[in-house]
Amino acid sequence: MSGLLLRLAGPLQSWGERSAFSPDRDTAPFPTRSALTGMLAAAQGIPRHDTAALERYAALDFTVRVDRPGVRLVDYHTAGGGQPKERTAATSGGSNKGAAVITRRHYLSDAVFVVAMTGPDDVITAIGVALHQPHWSPYLGRRSCVPDEPFLLRARTTDPVDDLLQRVPLSPDPARTACEDGTVPVTFLWEHEPPEPRDRSDTLALYDVPRSFTPHGRSHDRRRLYRTVEQLPAELAASPYTLHHKLMDYAMEEGLA
Repeated sequence: MSGLLLRLAGPLQSWGERSAFSPDRDTAPFPTRSALTGMLAAAQGIPRHDTAALERYAALDFTVRVDRPGVRLVDYHTAGGGQPKERTAATSGGSNKGAAVITRRHYLSDAVFVVAMTGPDDVITAIGVALHQPHWSPYLGRRSCVPDEPFLLRARTTDPVDDLLQRVPLSPDPARTACEDGTVPVTFLWEHEPPEPRDRSDTLALYDVPRSFTPHGRSHDRRRLYRTVEQLPAELAASPYTLHHKLMDYAMEEGLA
């Protein structure tokens, strides 16, 4: 088993949970497994209708570090108004709306997440190659949400979760305060129960394990997440002025940037 590390940061992110084709397009407070799987499948050139190909991602385990949760914002969005019916926006059923489509699209502004992905060596290797030269460009939940650089922090590492806990530079968060013991509290999301008992933890139930991305036949299974607060070394915390250099130094340590 080996792994890789992705840094998901940008002006806007949106990780939809329940709102396909509805006027109110929500976002989860962190990247969903469905969105992460879709990002990998797009990088490898897997079309939406190739449901069988999704099995290759079943063995992957994702751990998310919440460097900065971001601020929620809602965009009042209109499309297709002021035109004859045949030239207005299409509905999910394939006909024309006949009027402007009005949606409220939810985003996370200025959020930062670092994702440790663990899985079989051959699967991780193939994903790392694809993320270096993606078939379809990655985005942070919506095509308009372009990721910052560096995006792929490490294409290969033996223990990506340990790197999250001990080595990957931590993006600044004005709401985070260092403790007297030289650590800083950081939220983590685990797909498997952490091995050590935690003082502050809870569990979440989500329906975000993708079984099909077919546009009119999307389906998802349930999974459980464990949310904990980990005390990380304070020296991992970077300032806005040193963050990029520290990230690039980490990414370049083994020539994998």
